[in-house]
Amino acid sequence: MAPDGAKSFVVTMYDADAPTPSGFWHWAVIDLPGDTTELPNGAGVPDSTALPAGSVQLPNDASLTQYIGAAPPTGPAHRYFIGVFALDVDHLDVPKTATPALMSFMTLGHIRGYGLIVPLASTSS
Repeated sequence: MAPDGAKSFVVTMYDADAPTPSGFWHWAVIDLPGDTTELPNGAGVPDSTALPAGSVQLPNDASLTQYIGAAPPTGPAHRYFIGVFALDVDHLDVPKTATPALMSFMTLGHIRGYGLIVPLASTSS
């Protein structure tokens, strides 16, 4: 159930343990309508028609406008922060080419509630 005042959602997936100074954003979707309760399989493919009307996938850190699943290099497990953020605006004012980091910054002051799960993934040698 969405919190009171939720007009849209943002969904993200971020790898805080990627071997870069800034981690790695795997997925970011903005402007999901406030009545969205689930995303179907295939929602994260390029140019997805499975996303609700008006939703926008932003380019991830590989510059691809799609979901990229977990694929950590061999070594310690990586934490994947998967977040759903309820916002008090219908539309997040960022260009469709915005980075997920900019999108995240622009949500500040608009978050009405959120859910976060942090699964671990690792690849053995």
